[in-house]
Amino acid sequence: MWLPLLVVALVLILVYRWHRQKQILENLSDKYVLITGCDTGLGNVLAKQLDRHGMRVLAACLTEKGAEDLKKETSSRLQTAIVDISDSQSVSSAVEWVTRIVGDAGLWGLVNNAGTIVPAAPIGWLKKEDYARVLNINLLGTVDVTLKLLPLVRRARGRIIIVSSILGRLSVFGGGYALSKFGLEAFGDSLRRELSSFGVKVSIVEPGAFKTSIISSPAFEGLAQIWKNLPAEIKESYGEQYYKKFAQTFQALADAGNSTFYKATDCMEHALTACHPWTRYSAGWDAKLYFIPLSYLPTCISDLLTSVYLPKPYRRVE
Repeated sequence: MWLPLLVVALVLILVYRWHRQKQILENLSDKYVLITGCDTGLGNVLAKQLDRHGMRVLAACLTEKGAEDLKKETSSRLQTAIVDISDSQSVSSAVEWVTRIVGDAGLWGLVNNAGTIVPAAPIGWLKKEDYARVLNINLLGTVDVTLKLLPLVRRARGRIIIVSSILGRLSVFGGGYALSKFGLEAFGDSLRRELSSFGVKVSIVEPGAFKTSIISSPAFEGLAQIWKNLPAEIKESYGEQYYKKFAQTFQALADAGNSTFYKATDCMEHALTACHPWTRYSAGWDAKLYFIPLSYLPTCISDLLTSVYLPKPYRRVE
């Protein structure tokens, strides 16, 4: 008796949810959006995507080449600036640049996309400064950019997008990357709750593995250099095979990455343009069907499933 009613209720909920998410704001052409990390990857694709749809994109790039290449492929509406988000002075200069452009209208969208994974290696191979480098970019840099631009976003009653990672839910290897993404999840949650009273909406995007430059040759070169510089005792404890298997696993992760970037950038665009943006977006089937379910399983099971892909040290305890 109750089953048909439950099915009908579920269908109505899904239809209502679909209808809400399809409602898009009007007059998007007069809204400014700042995106960090636009040299390559998801930030670069998003900048072009929003520019095609008529929005006023302010693209923060790390290099002159990245900025010039992006301007060649976009309209005259898009403007670029060179910004190193790990350098507070560079961020302050960027804020002044944005303020001059947006004026009294304020900043509608802030997409915190810039990040790095280097260095990534087993925890026992790393030093404090290795973690500090990643955290200064991914976490503290994002916090710095957000805090300094908050008055402009509040003025526009706009949107803040934090590009985290599915590894912000489940950490599977060493280095500062997962630490920084867990931190961004916490920052985004606190920010969303605080800014809701100002009419500002905050969304967290959690991409799975995508074939971006974040997993590129510098990451593998960095791993090789870390292994080369390790003390003999650590090398002997882990063993040469451990290093080779870890490098192979890292390479396999890069090779398996999704090349259809729009699956992630569409999430970011929806968060910027929808009347009712989601608080969280998972981008990619690996995120939806593997990592998220895995993160809810008992720890003993998730540890077992993730350890299948990890090498075993030479001097391990049996």
